[in-house]
Parts: sequence; C-alpha cells; structure tokens
Amino acid sequence: MTIDAFTSKAAELAVTCGVNLQPGQILAMQAQVGQEAAARHVAAAAYRAGARFVDVEFFDLEVKRSRLEFASPESLEFVPSWYGERLESIAAQRCARLRLAGQAQPGALDGVAPELAARDMLPRLKEHGAVVNSRRTNWSIIPVVSSGWAKLVFPGLPPNEAASLLASRLSHVLRLDDPDPAAAWHSRLVDLEEIARRVNDSQIGEVRFVGAGTDIKFGLLPTSRFVTAQETSLAGVSHITNLPTDEIYTTPDPVRTEGTVAVTRPLVLGGAVITDLVMTFENGVVTKVSASQGRASLEHHIARDEGARRLGELALVDGSGRVGETDTVFFDTLLDENAASHVALGNAYEKAVSETDLERINRSVIHTDFMIGGAGVDVLSRERQCEWRPLLVDGRWMI
Repeated sequence: MTIDAFTSKAAELAVTCGVNLQPGQILAMQAQVGQEAAARHVAAAAYRAGARFVDVEFFDLEVKRSRLEFASPESLEFVPSWYGERLESIAAQRCARLRLAGQAQPGALDGVAPELAARDMLPRLKEHGAVVNSRRTNWSIIPVVSSGWAKLVFPGLPPNEAASLLASRLSHVLRLDDPDPAAAWHSRLVDLEEIARRVNDSQIGEVRFVGAGTDIKFGLLPTSRFVTAQETSLAGVSHITNLPTDEIYTTPDPVRTEGTVAVTRPLVLGGAVITDLVMTFENGVVTKVSASQGRASLEHHIARDEGARRLGELALVDGSGRVGETDTVFFDTLLDENAASHVALGNAYEKAVSETDLERINRSVIHTDFMIGGAGVDVLSRERQCEWRPLLVDGRWMI
C-alpha cells in the first residue's frame, strides 16, 4: 500500500468509523505541522460524508520552542482566553472532533530546559478533560504517516523506505488491510466489550502488577467498571475515541496505589523522550521518580497540580491486539499504549464510575499515559479481602 493510499483509507476510517461524522455536522480537526497531506485527505473524506464545515487547527512545535527559548518564564503558563472558549464553543455546538496523532516534529524541543517545557502545556487545554467527560462531542484520535515520525521509528532506513514501512505497520494495526476496516473494528469492539463484561462480573476490588522490576497494587472504587473506547455522545452518536484500540480501562481509587512500577516502553512527553522510568507510589501519590533520560521533564510535568501525581486511569491490554505483534516502539502514546497494559497520571474518566463515586475520582489538568505491562509482567486481581488470582498471564486472560 502506498503512503497516499494509506492516508486516504485512514482518513475515511477516521471520519466514518472513528468520529462517525453526521451529515451537516462541523468537524474540528487538530493536526501538527508535517501532517498537512493527511489533514487534506481527512477534509475531503469529511466533505464527502456531508460535513457542513471542516475547521483545521495546526500546531507547530518549532513556534512553541521559540516561546520557550525567548519568552518570559512567568508568561509560559498563559493561554489566550479564546483557546478555551473555542473548545467550549465546539462542544456547545455538538461538533465532531478529530486529532491526528504521530510525532510529526520529533526533536523540536531537544535541549529546552524541562522546567520551561513543563510550564507550557499547549496544545493541551485545561478545558479538555471536562469536555471529554461531558460527552458533548463525538471524537476520535488516529495516527497518520509523516516523514519526521518515520525517521524516529526507523532511524536506520532511508527516508522513503522508513515512511513506507511506517505506513505498512500502521495499515495493519488500523485494520486497513481488512476488506471492510470499519466492520473489523466493530467486531473487535464487540470482543473487547465481552472481555470487559467478564472482568466486571468478577467484582474486582484490587489489581496488582508483578514482575520485571514492578510490584504495584491499584485499588478500585466501589463502582469502578471496565469499559472500552466505544462511546456514545449526548446527541446519541456512537464513536470510537481512538484508533487503534485494544484496551479495556477503568477509573481507579486515586488514594489506593501502593508500590513501585517500571515503565516498559519509552514515554514521550512534550517532545522529550523518557526512558527506563521507575516510579514509587505511597497512599496514591508518586513519591519517587528515576529515569535514565528525561526524569526532570516528568518531575516538572507532575508538579502541575495536586492530581498530577495521582492516577486517573488503569487499562488492561491482552496479547491479541495488533500493535504488540508488530514488535515496534512507535514513540507515540496512542500506539504504544495498545501494546501493553498501562495507567495514566492525572484526570480520570467519569464514564468508568457511577454517579455516587464522581466526587472521589482524580482531577487534574494533565492526563499522561505510560505503559507498565508486557513480557514478564503478570496481572493479578482479587475481590475485596480475598486472595490474589491470575488475571492476565503472558498476555492471556485467566478468567
């Protein structure tokens, strides 16, 4: 499959299956500089699907770098009021939202002081978590090929070969090599919903990860339940919040995480790559961080607010997904999180708990996923006050 053919198919999948754009609906798209070709394909697919208007917002990390290098440090947390107002308006008008993923400008922030980079969270907005939890938009995220990302993932290949190989890997994990990719994804979601049902029927109260430098326990809230990326907006539009998706996830109790976790894949944070990351939690709070690279970037990131040092998500991923079988580190959370079980620091998802527990879930301006599962890491579970039982072993469900 050529890069152009991949991009066209990915755009069609994003519009018709991911966000499930409705005729007459506005599509608000976020892209990076370097993803212009993909954005044009998405716009064409959206207008073919009956979009009333396609609004494209490009973010340039090189411009962000200029701000970090030359602006007053005291100004770096400033965000113009119309940024948040724009997102709120998009939600109020029940628009569709799509973000194009992939590291289109890798290395753009290399050498920038971590304490400065951590103060400027753009393009993420503080309003984002509330908009997601309010279900006022049908939205999705999908990866697209760019030359910069291909070079990062396959540094030893000539640029054209690297881009072609990335397109091939992404085509496979997005199921674009299926005769009907949308039908393939709906079938996959049915399987994931059944797994989530079985896990929920087990009435799990705690989950434990053990192995490869990790021994950590996560407590769940009384109404925590595992869900999938298949959602329905307030307007009744079914959508898939990210493609690919191979996870079931829940909202943990933010005060009941205890132990040490070794992150199993690199974490890309604001352009910085964090490797060999190890974190220790006590009473739900990160109390110690170590890493061979990028430690300072994470330390400043989780100092944003009180909730930034606590967990807002626990996701389980088995070995049947396509991302893991590629044996590729994509250096992008959307892809890498579907290769292994993971957790997220920061803001929690309201859909994974009942109304009675909403006041107890974690709140933060950040939501940062990192991978903690994989080969050599077993997942155990137990009902409240019962013995630990295997839940995921060698990527296989034990229930």
